[in-house]
Amino acid sequence: MELSRIADRIERLLRSHSLAGFEISVGTSRNLTIEVKERKIDTFKCSAPVGVGVRVLKGEGMGFSYSTSLEDDDLERMVLNALTAAEHQTPDPWNGFPEAAPFPLLDGLFDDGLAHVPEERKIACAMDLERLALEADPRVRRVRKAAYGESRYEIFVRNSRGVEGGFCGTSVSSSVTVVAEEGDDSQMGWDFGFGNYFKDLRVEEIASGAARRAVGLLGARKIATMRCPVVLENHVAADVLEVLAPSFLAENVLKGKSMLADRKGKRVFSHLLRIRDNGILPGGAATAPFDAEGVPQQDTLLVEDGRILAYLYDSYWARRDGARSTGNSTRGGIKSPPHCGITNFYIENGTTPPGDLLKGIGKGLLITDVIGMHTANAISGDFSVGASGFLVENGTVIHPVKEIAIAGNIIELFASVEGVGGDLRFFGAVGSPSLRISALDISGH
Repeated sequence: MELSRIADRIERLLRSHSLAGFEISVGTSRNLTIEVKERKIDTFKCSAPVGVGVRVLKGEGMGFSYSTSLEDDDLERMVLNALTAAEHQTPDPWNGFPEAAPFPLLDGLFDDGLAHVPEERKIACAMDLERLALEADPRVRRVRKAAYGESRYEIFVRNSRGVEGGFCGTSVSSSVTVVAEEGDDSQMGWDFGFGNYFKDLRVEEIASGAARRAVGLLGARKIATMRCPVVLENHVAADVLEVLAPSFLAENVLKGKSMLADRKGKRVFSHLLRIRDNGILPGGAATAPFDAEGVPQQDTLLVEDGRILAYLYDSYWARRDGARSTGNSTRGGIKSPPHCGITNFYIENGTTPPGDLLKGIGKGLLITDVIGMHTANAISGDFSVGASGFLVENGTVIHPVKEIAIAGNIIELFASVEGVGGDLRFFGAVGSPSLRISALDISGH
């Protein structure tokens, strides 16, 4: 499908009206989801959505509308709806569109061979996940779901100030959820993998990872309430980091909804932490040559030596703050207008083997999972969430623990980092290595 030709049709409709500016965004994808249960295909779902969104500037009002139909009447109705919305918006002098700028040249976004991989092989990928997970340990009794997914997508953006660009990409993923049982005890484990290329998937690693997580928690015991050093496994550290991420968005900073407002240039976190938002990271889930507005994506160092160096901007909030866009306009889909968001957001890798982070801990915890971290207060940073993991004594894992909760403050947690592992891993667009925290409150029994 030639997306630029679709944009041409819409531009002709837009130019028949008196406008201060416009933006056209066109997207299409081909998606496949396969789920396997008990050695049978439980779900086989294909979709090929296409959609277009427009923003129009009339006076100082910005209007948005979209269409999932490319029929002439529907496109004309979309344009008229956007115009009506612009006329009824409260005028805002900061509304506008970005100027054109060169896009970075990125390799590795598109797997040319994905379309030629037989469906049977993709089904086998999900089947193998289930089989390998069950074979990993005799205590793994059930697989709740083994899944394979892929997407081939194409994006095109054009605006009235000369921005024009398009790119294609592919993504593949696999995940498995297993249940391990021993006596009356039952524990669940999950793992996944993703990449741009079919060959990136490591089915054996995903299956063994899920089995290891489930089996490791069998025999969990209750512990007493205490305050102690903890090691956060990379998955948990990424969950916590994901709550912090919106505090770097200029929109939240300027609205007073950020933990980091008025802290630029100040040391807020441990000197061991370097945090970046890198929209051009090779292999990243959010890597692209340009953002939702057609602004080149970039690599932005946000924290170094514990100091806040920068915030993240789209073009609107950059204009409001007298800054320049960092290429951080994102879109939740064609049905929503662009907004300020993260790309590939992560804590830089450390050099300490993750197992060595336990050394020197007389009594503490290795936290391997948290429940409900999204409930943390995004402005104050306070949190209290359920958790699971392992008791650590004299640097050695002793036994799994259950029915515990961890509580604290996200800013204080990252300020008390005293060790950074060398196991950086991304969970979607957010990544972190394992982290050792000097002390955290643990609620037990």
